[in-house]
Amino acid sequence: MRARDWAWLGAGLALLALPLAGVRLGGNASGEGTDARAQALAQELAPAYRAWAGPLWAPGPEGEGLLFTLQAALGAGVLGYALGCARTRARLSRGG
Repeated sequence: MRARDWAWLGAGLALLALPLAGVRLGGNASGEGTDARAQALAQELAPAYRAWAGPLWAPGPEGEGLLFTLQAALGAGVLGYALGCARTRARLSRGG
C-alpha cells in the first residue's frame, strides 16, 4: 500500500473511533437524546410553554431504526456515487 492509502485508512479509523471515544470519556451515557434535553430545558425556562407543532407520524422503535438505516444507506450511496463521478472525471481529464 502507498503512504496515501495508509493515510486514508488511518483517517477512516479515526472517524470511526471518535464517537466511541466520546461515549467512553463521559459522553451521553444515559442514552437521552438532544430532543429530550431541549424539551426539559424549555420546561425549566418557561413552564407555561406548549409546543405549537407535533409529529404527523411517529414510528415505533423498530421503524425508527429502519428509517435511520435507510437514511444512512441512501447517504452512503449518494456519497459513493459522487466520489465515483469525481474519480472518473479526474481520470478522464488526465487522459487515462
